[in-house]
Amino acid sequence: MSEYEITLKRSGVLQFKINRPNKRNAVNYNIMKGFEEVLEQAEKDDSVKVLAFTGSGEEAFCSGGDLDEFHALITAEQAYGMLATMSKVLYRIASLNKPTIAVLNGTAVGGGCEIAAACDFRIAKKGIRLGFIQGSLAITTGWGGASLLFERILSSHALKILSEARMYDVRTLKEIDFIQEIYEDWTGEMEEAFLDSILKTDIYVLKAYKKQLVSKWKQTKLEERMLEESRQCAVLWEKPVHHEAVSRFRTGK
Repeated sequence: MSEYEITLKRSGVLQFKINRPNKRNAVNYNIMKGFEEVLEQAEKDDSVKVLAFTGSGEEAFCSGGDLDEFHALITAEQAYGMLATMSKVLYRIASLNKPTIAVLNGTAVGGGCEIAAACDFRIAKKGIRLGFIQGSLAITTGWGGASLLFERILSSHALKILSEARMYDVRTLKEIDFIQEIYEDWTGEMEEAFLDSILKTDIYVLKAYKKQLVSKWKQTKLEERMLEESRQCAVLWEKPVHHEAVSRFRTGK
């Protein structure tokens, strides 16, 4: 079974699904390649109107980086290679020439929230929880998620969420506009309901508006800020306090 699925729907939604439910849809190096594959398709194919990201199953959207793979990264330089690669992927998601949406079918933790922050819209199943919990592992966001979050919501809300490093229910996150819509009757096709009017809009109109948004980010050097964030995280990554925190997290002690 493939670890990810790419599906182009008749509506014009191109869906990328992380298919690792036994790993709570954690990102590994193979998923990173999958992101690049779907972005290539979305960028070039104008039958694609919106790019959607979701996870397999009912428990997790994405639990961030796969600790079984990434725990082997010890030094700052080793960590930076992975972090910078994902930072570039998330910038490509954010700056895609078409709208993007995170379809939060389950819990999003750490890097999973960073992926969600890279998207233009976020919709969620009722009752799930999300958290930028990186601080509890003695690191910062490493894929550019903080820089993206500061673009998405008020800076005071973003700083609080990042600094507290805890889980939030989606109702709280909707109140501060990180989540745009919550659905009680979740069918797995909720993005098409949310995007109904957008999908009726001409593709060249959608691309024109995204171009204006991306132009703003180029002026404020968002890509560079995200990479600097990765570098900052890498410095913290190699410290013993981080590796000790990860060991406790993995063993539950």
